[in-house]
Amino acid sequence: MDPATLSKLLSPEGWALLAALPPYDEKRAMALAMRLRDEGVDPDLASGALTQSRLRAKARAKLGDFADGMLFTPDGVEQATRLVVAALHARRYLEAGVTKVADLTSGIGADALAFAGVGLQVLATDIDEVTAAIATVNLRHFPEAEVRHTDGLTLDLEADGVDGVYADPARRTRGGQRIFDPRAYAPPLDAVWALRDRVPAVGIKVGPGIPHQGLPADAETQWVSVDGDVVEAGLWFGPLAPEGPGRSALVLHTTGGTTRSRTLRSAVPVGAHAAGPAYDEAPPVGAPGAYLYEPDGAVIRAGLVGQAVTELGGRLLDPTIAYVTTDAPAPATSVGAGSIEAPIATGYRVLHVMPFGVKRLKAYLRERAVGRVTIKKRGTAVTPEALRAQLSLKGPAEATLVLTRVSGTQQVLVVEPLPR
Repeated sequence: MDPATLSKLLSPEGWALLAALPPYDEKRAMALAMRLRDEGVDPDLASGALTQSRLRAKARAKLGDFADGMLFTPDGVEQATRLVVAALHARRYLEAGVTKVADLTSGIGADALAFAGVGLQVLATDIDEVTAAIATVNLRHFPEAEVRHTDGLTLDLEADGVDGVYADPARRTRGGQRIFDPRAYAPPLDAVWALRDRVPAVGIKVGPGIPHQGLPADAETQWVSVDGDVVEAGLWFGPLAPEGPGRSALVLHTTGGTTRSRTLRSAVPVGAHAAGPAYDEAPPVGAPGAYLYEPDGAVIRAGLVGQAVTELGGRLLDPTIAYVTTDAPAPATSVGAGSIEAPIATGYRVLHVMPFGVKRLKAYLRERAVGRVTIKKRGTAVTPEALRAQLSLKGPAEATLVLTRVSGTQQVLVVEPLPR
């Protein structure tokens, strides 16, 4: 968004237009644009308002009803922290005794909103002028929140009375390509975590795919999933990590408007394990049993599969694959059944196990009139799309297939989901 369009949106006419627009409907967007043109609405204002309507609709998945009173940029929506997670970030700072947080990369201000919402003073910065202006609009209801258009790394934290630092470095290029090297983040990850020498309470949001190798051993590194989607990893230093350094997985699951959570921890620091389903002690490996469990993605990313195996009371199908099998149903608390805690794994009943082979699998499904399959895979080069085309599925029945390795050999498990 250019500054001129932002100014028009912030005018009384622009704000009134935003409030008057119907809920965004992609199928009717063109007709609405033509109607605004026929009514004589400034073309730039109409375009900007319709873009905001579309971005607000997209942001509702992360920010709920708060999105309806906010302004966004496309990058801001993509990088914004989900409200349920931002609230947990804010709680960390509050419980650590922090009074003023510097959000060095505020973007459109999602995390800053959560900080201010729990009573923390906030100094938010962004290097982009329009983005900083939008953050100012979004934080307008919080007089204790200040937004500056500047490079957050240039702040005089001591002079500003900052006792907590938060950053969410940009992890995509201007062209939208994902950046995997933390040194190429904006700002670079090394530059941000170096601030802990000045302010011990430093928190940094990073991508969940960040490799363990090279991450600081003095941080709690926590991977977070929301309803099965791994959304971020966080590096928490000093008083923001009250349990001390190590790895953790935070699983959040919302049903019926209630969010349940579960945290698994290990004191073993990041970087202590190679790639794969790492564990503190190697769990047992064995043949498929009556049940199959897929640990939550945050548990896998945090290298806590071994803990999941122990809690589920099972064994791995293969030492390098994060599938857990059991002979009896796992404890209800582990899979969320009737529990106040979030499930750490999704469960399936195993119906059939066979060596992988298209001809054999095709015959099996044809005999059972299976016309639709859900294909899950780990540890195999087979692509679900290619396999589905080869199976020539016909019939009213459905099936779930798990393609994976079992003690080094390619196998297919036919399973059915267990009720949560």
